Amino acid sequence: MAQARPSMQELIQRRRRGGLVARSAERELFRANFDTPPEDGRHRFLFHVHGNAGVGKTRLLKEFEHIARERGAVTAYVDESAGGVPEALAVMCRQFAAQGHRFKELDRLLAAHRERRHEAEVAALAALEPEPDSGPSAGGMAVARAGLAGLGLLPGVGAFAGVLDPTQLAQGADRLRTGLSARFRSHEDVQLVLSPESVLTPVLANELHGAASAAPWIVLFFDTYERTGTFLDAWLHDVMTTERYGALPATVVVVTAGQRPVDTARWGGCADSVTALPLGPFTEAEARGLLADRGITAEPVVAEVLRLTGGLPVLVSTLAGTRPARPDDVHDPSATAVERFLRWEPDPVRRAAALAGALPRWLDADVFRVAADCGEDRLDELYGWVSTLPFADERAGRLRYHDVVRAPMLRLQRGRSPRGWAQRHRRLAEVFRQWREESEAGRDAGELWADGEWQELRLAESYHRLCAREREALPGVLRDLVEACDRGEPAAGRWVRVLEDAGRDTGLRVVAEWGRRLSDALTANGTEAVLSTLLVRAGYVPATRGGLGACRMVAPRPALDAAPGENADGYGDEPGWNDVELPPEVAARALRSRAAARAVRGEYATATTVMSQALGLVPDDALSLALRGEYLRIQRHHHWAVRDLERAVALDPALGYAWASLGATRLARGDLTAALDALDRALALRPDYPWALIRRARVSRELGDHARQLADLDRAVALQPDSPWAHCERGDALRAAGRDEEALAAYDHALALDTAYASAYASRGASLANLGRHPEALADLDRALGLNPSYAWARAQREAVERHLDQVTDAGG
Repeated sequence: MAQARPSMQELIQRRRRGGLVARSAERELFRANFDTPPEDGRHRFLFHVHGNAGVGKTRLLKEFEHIARERGAVTAYVDESAGGVPEALAVMCRQFAAQGHRFKELDRLLAAHRERRHEAEVAALAALEPEPDSGPSAGGMAVARAGLAGLGLLPGVGAFAGVLDPTQLAQGADRLRTGLSARFRSHEDVQLVLSPESVLTPVLANELHGAASAAPWIVLFFDTYERTGTFLDAWLHDVMTTERYGALPATVVVVTAGQRPVDTARWGGCADSVTALPLGPFTEAEARGLLADRGITAEPVVAEVLRLTGGLPVLVSTLAGTRPARPDDVHDPSATAVERFLRWEPDPVRRAAALAGALPRWLDADVFRVAADCGEDRLDELYGWVSTLPFADERAGRLRYHDVVRAPMLRLQRGRSPRGWAQRHRRLAEVFRQWREESEAGRDAGELWADGEWQELRLAESYHRLCAREREALPGVLRDLVEACDRGEPAAGRWVRVLEDAGRDTGLRVVAEWGRRLSDALTANGTEAVLSTLLVRAGYVPATRGGLGACRMVAPRPALDAAPGENADGYGDEPGWNDVELPPEVAARALRSRAAARAVRGEYATATTVMSQALGLVPDDALSLALRGEYLRIQRHHHWAVRDLERAVALDPALGYAWASLGATRLARGDLTAALDALDRALALRPDYPWALIRRARVSRELGDHARQLADLDRAVALQPDSPWAHCERGDALRAAGRDEEALAAYDHALALDTAYASAYASRGASLANLGRHPEALADLDRALGLNPSYAWARAQREAVERHLDQVTDAGG
């Protein structure tokens, strides 16, 4: 049966929909593209809408989506709620499924990606355990650390990956891939961690082909591109212009919208496939057309609307929606912007609800209930009405007021009742705190910081505490920011934006200045610059001519005849940076992050100095003491290492890391009984602690308890099958027990994981010599000495093999 043609009324309503009468040229251009076959040179595969905030980009994309649906297209709409390509794909999957196109294989892989990513992060935390000085070669460890840093799997190091040797980053990625191959069951699982796009995108292409067989068009919308484009633009370019991920159906159209124009450096080579749609304020003719469509034609009224709005679409649409009938309805020089938005709404409850809805940075029905102090009897009505306001955009199931409208609403409420303002923000902060704590049950910090929903709740709570001007709000946000820096730039950026937003919205100059400085630092040099800025502002680090990113520690190294940290100097204050005192514990946490980053790069002396500064601020921090003790152990300053580590376990007897490092230090000093006691304590706290197991195995070796030695090493290898050090240590134990054939298998495994592991070559050479395979033994020992010419044990083993061969030759002669 033929479908009935739409009525005149339906057609008129379509034209009125969304207040986009003035964007007729853009809409017609987009609509005409569906009438042009993909094979036609006039067809466009990418539309990029761009312009300043308030010009109606999101509204136009929504209209484009409606046009696409009218043409039978399957659509997906992604905005800044997605923080990466996998998240964007998850949004697309959900929206395609809602339209009857279930992407089952992509859904499965996305779930696997989330699981494997978490497992890899847990493994990365284990990799933070400082490796022993006698473990893998220094070069091998540097490459391993670089790989973890380059992949963003090592908390606190992501910001420093850019300063590492690119060769080390590449080699490190290869090493980690090998390690993950041993941990995970398939190559696909490894790639889901190391390069999720390479696994997910080909599947997306296949799924789109399936959808294309049932729908004439597929249209993908990517809004707020000034944020999402940072991770989507290069990926989209590869997907659309190369065959790296497979072929896309020709019936796919992509629409992006952001504040900046298209990147010509990237997309210039395919300009004939791209249409840029720059949006500016309405021209006078466009604004008059929209007003006339709303029945507003009286010249004095139109003139006043044009004057007040400057043609900004969101304001023109808002004022047009109030249906002013007389010039007096709009002409009020003293009226605030908020009164111009809402003065024609007669219901005071609705007016109050609209104002209250501006308080949070985003709304859903639950948040609106608290913000508007709304009873259940009117919740649906009021929230439904607020959802229809022209300045309330819906994104990912949440409402966000347009900044042009929200800002004056906030200023009005803050100025009208400062105490009421603070009280409402405290109420919102308390509710977000309750929701956050409910989400935390049974989860550790690593899981929470990986959870975007938990971060949103924490950020919202922090924002409202800042707006309420709570005394501890700013120190709390700065404390969280230090933690966020350990999680990488995206997380740090969210906390910096909270400071920017709260400083602007609440009129607090100090908070706004923190936000501005930290935002500049993050943009310029990443999270390392953010930490430097925090420390410079507090006066703990001097500014340098090289800028914030070039800040460095200048305290003298602690002398070895004094306790580390006791002679650390303080720094004077930087002029103009003392509006708020940075709490010592926050500065100490930032210093600890810097120290850990230096240690990851093998700069243990510098790490010790920086950690001493942290301890100068918070002397009784057990973790800082434990870390400095470990750095001193690695530098063989065993006396001071024991002092730090014993103090750490006295402060926190449950700190397994400190007990393990103390055991290793006591072993190095020859105190075997005390070393065994410390390592037993570490393993009682953390039974699955490979580093401590290997160290305890060394103690057992010195005590002659070879059965326990091998048992600990067997367990360490089972827990950490991707550790070359664990396999090599196990091989040494087998060789000492006269089980050289088994030892060879352990060394082979170690060298498969690290082909530059000098110790494994030397040990394998010794076992080969024990088995009478002397030429092979010489070859391995030569490789060990080639990698480490100062390797005395390997040289001694090689000389012994040569003497044996000489004796055989002489006997034969």
